[in-house]
Amino acid sequence: MAADLSGIVIAPPTRRAKAAGVYRKIKRWPVIPMFLLGLVVFAGLFAPLIAPHDPESGELRERNIPPAWSNGERAVKTVVERMTINERTTSVTLSDAQKIDPNIQLGDRIEVFVRPAGSTKFLLGTDHLGRDVLSRVIYGARISILVSVVTLAVGGTIGVTMGLMAGWYGGFVDEFLMRLVDIKLAIPLILIALVLVITLGQSLWIIVTVLCLFIWPRFARQVRGEVLQLKHMDYVSLAKVSGASTPRILFIHIFPGTINTLIVVATLQVGIVILLESTLSFLGAGVPPPTPAWGSMVADGRDKLAGGVWWISTFPGIAIMLTVMSLNLFGDWLRDTLDPRLRQLE
Repeated sequence: MAADLSGIVIAPPTRRAKAAGVYRKIKRWPVIPMFLLGLVVFAGLFAPLIAPHDPESGELRERNIPPAWSNGERAVKTVVERMTINERTTSVTLSDAQKIDPNIQLGDRIEVFVRPAGSTKFLLGTDHLGRDVLSRVIYGARISILVSVVTLAVGGTIGVTMGLMAGWYGGFVDEFLMRLVDIKLAIPLILIALVLVITLGQSLWIIVTVLCLFIWPRFARQVRGEVLQLKHMDYVSLAKVSGASTPRILFIHIFPGTINTLIVVATLQVGIVILLESTLSFLGAGVPPPTPAWGSMVADGRDKLAGGVWWISTFPGIAIMLTVMSLNLFGDWLRDTLDPRLRQLE
């Protein structure tokens, strides 16, 4: 006899159950990294539309303005007729003091702003030349995206081609190309970049060339390992028997089998490329000024940190950290998702 289930009431999920469901979705999908990467891509593509100011020009009278939430810093100073550079921290001229209080006299003490308060006109403050930090961070995303895309396209193409040749032909070709990879990995990237900048001058395309030379060996090694396995598959042997040419076998039959690996490698390499571009810009061997780049912005503000002007270096540094961290997390998720050996079944 069937049981009567009409009296059973299904309780709605509790807050704890809902929170657990949200946590499982976030754990399964890289929501936060994808959101942050989406912001960076959006900022890079639509920088002219969303940036509030020109990133390359500013007013000197508006230099070193702190972020909008800063209340400024006050100090009590003595009113003097003239002052030397060494007295600037303790004294203020009579003409400047009378702008605050017209009745002030010599020898009086007055409270003045040592550092101005923040303004909603510049949400993240301004740098030492009066340029808006927020606008420069937004345009800096465009430089990072441009460098990453061109570097991956050119360097990845070179690396994939050499990896296919090394894995397919083997023997002397494999040995020669892999020793070339070893030599390239042994050469310090920063030294090459500094030499090229001193010789040819500072340019965006020089830094792209240096990064392409740096990145192709990583693609070559990964693709070679994949080809060494795939070339012994049955469908490749059938392609040989049917009379397919070597380029057709490599690019039509073998190359598609390496795409999953290439996607993961490319995603992880983007973070490395952005970090290297920022490092070279920081050292003065990257994108030439006044073009905004995150690394050069950090370099511009490093000498101001001791004086309390922390925002010039901090915000582009945070942008670099979040972008590289998000790319690494997204790459790890792709590796676990696309590789059946690492895929976890729930």
